[in-house]
Order: sequence, then structure tokens, then C-alpha cells
Amino acid sequence: MTQQQYILNRKLNILELGKKLENISEACRRLGVSRQHDYDIKEAVQENGIDGLLEKSRSQPRYRNRVSEQLERALLDCALKEPTHGQVRVENELKKKGIIISAGGIRAVWLRAGIQTMDLRLKRLEKSAAETGAVLTESQVQALEEAKNEKEAHGEIETHCPGFLLGQDTYFVGNIKGVGNIYQQTAIDTFSNVGFAKVYTEKTALVAADMLNDRVLPFFDEYQVPLLRVLTDRGGEYCGKKESHPFELFCHLSDIEHSRTKAYHPQTNGCTEKLNQTIQNEFYKVAFRKKLYGSLEEIQTDLDAFMERYNRDRTNQGKYCQGRTPMETFEQSLELVRNFVPREIAEEKLLETVH
Repeated sequence: MTQQQYILNRKLNILELGKKLENISEACRRLGVSRQHDYDIKEAVQENGIDGLLEKSRSQPRYRNRVSEQLERALLDCALKEPTHGQVRVENELKKKGIIISAGGIRAVWLRAGIQTMDLRLKRLEKSAAETGAVLTESQVQALEEAKNEKEAHGEIETHCPGFLLGQDTYFVGNIKGVGNIYQQTAIDTFSNVGFAKVYTEKTALVAADMLNDRVLPFFDEYQVPLLRVLTDRGGEYCGKKESHPFELFCHLSDIEHSRTKAYHPQTNGCTEKLNQTIQNEFYKVAFRKKLYGSLEEIQTDLDAFMERYNRDRTNQGKYCQGRTPMETFEQSLELVRNFVPREIAEEKLLETVH
């Protein structure tokens, strides 16, 4: 029973008890209410019937302070045409057309429509374009492109299926006596968060290419998933002339598109940075306190065991994992690869990788 139903039944009980006892004063005394309350109930029933007994909200919108519906529609249309304009810019643009409304009034309209930020207005534009199939103006297209670039600059990368985008990075682990400097090549499938890690004693383009050749591509080949693109920073081990740079040449021969992060924005490759942090906190900080390593092979053996647990046993809260392990996400999303990547392209890429 809802609160409204409870209140309604209680008021009707007052009237019924008064009729049954044929004494209003006695009925009011037994139920602990005043006679005036009884009279108010009877009056409400006479005027509005049973609905008159329902509780009415005391908060009423002040429509006198709101703009007209016509102006509100005009403001929403303006936000659709120029989603990147702020409220002050819109106020000034409307003044030129003879429409006077304050920036605060514009924001109030946007708040009611749920488009108070530029991101929300851009999402509304995308949704409207998808639903209506309308042709976007040049300024609208530019706004959407800039929003896409801004998302990438803050770590929101575009990925649609396993193998669509691989993030790769070099991580300095530290210096161990008898072994020397240790660098880790880290890679992660940005859709499923399946991770790969291999340690080296140098930071060169050869080891960056070796990581793809030794760990990443064999894994994707096993599941017949083509690797379409790799995202790295602008370090010397990843960038150079395609004809002479080992990593660039390997990507070219493997038909993998190589993209670079925005300068001075390491968060662009946020998935890989997060994996580096996870390995550092959950593996290296523990392992180096429990065991004294004397060779790179010993570190790699324990690192492989950790990555196996990371991929198959450790739950992940990533955008597409949502509580599943990376391997569960990868294997359950293989159908997306078949739907997103044309079969001819997938077969051609896999044949090139085999040869």
C-alpha cells in the first residue's frame, strides 16, 4: 500500500465511522481527529469526489518566470545547430537578432533539457543526427570531430571489438644489481583489456617489434582475430622512418596501422598506463620484496605467471569488462570481430601474418 492509498483509506474511515455511529463527535474522538477535519473531508468529497481526498503537491512551478515555449524551442534548436556555443555566446548571438534573454535564462532552459554542458549538447546532436538521418552542417561536423579528438586526448579511445586497437608502451622497471636496467614492453587490447608484458635490458625499436612478434600476434592468430591498429607514444623506439625503423617496418609488413598519442598527453594511452600501474603495484612491489632475482629469465617467468592470473582470474572493471576477466570479455566478444571486420579483410590479414 502506498502512502497516498493509506491517507485516502484513513479519510474514508472517518466518514464511514461517523455514519455507522451516527455521531460525528464520537467518531472524531475515537480516531483522534477534530470535527473540523471531518467537515473538510466532506467538503472535498462534495467538490471533487474521491480525488479531492488525495494529497496535493505544494510546490508549484513559477511559470511567470519562465520563457515562452516558442523561445524555449528556439533555444533548443540553437543548441542543436551550434552545440559548442556557450550561454554567453548564445546570448550575444540572439541579441543581434533582436531576442533579449540573459545567459542565466539560457542556462535554465538547458538545465531543464539536460544539455547544460557541451558534451551533453554534442551527444544530443549525435543522437538527433542518427535518428533523423539529417545532413550535418560544416560547423556541426567540425564540432563532433573536435569532441572526438578531445576524448582521445583524455583517454577515451575509440574501440569496437577485440583486435581493433592495441595500446603499447615502454615501462622502466628499475635497476637490479647483476642484471642492469630493466625495461618492460607492455601491450593491451583496449577492448577486452587482455594484457601482455615482456622484460628487456634495453629500450630499442627491435625489442618493441619483438614484443608484437613474440607475444601479441601469436595470441591474436590463435583466435583468428586480426590486429588492425596499434597506439604508442612518440618515443624513439616506436617512431622513425618506415624504411629503416624496425618497429615501423614491422607494423607496415604486418599491415598494422600505427597511431601515435597526442604530444605531452600520455593519458591518451590510458589503458596501457593503467596496466603498467597494476603490474607495478600488484607484481613488482610484492615480488621484489619476496625474492632476490639474479637474471632476466627469472623475472620473466614470474611475470608470465602474474599475467596469466591477470588475464584469466582477476576481474576487471573496465568499460567493456564490467566485472568479467579480460579473457572472458575477449572470448565472449569474438562475434563482434566477425560483425565489424569484413571476412575478406580478416582472412587477408591472417594469411599475411602466417606468411
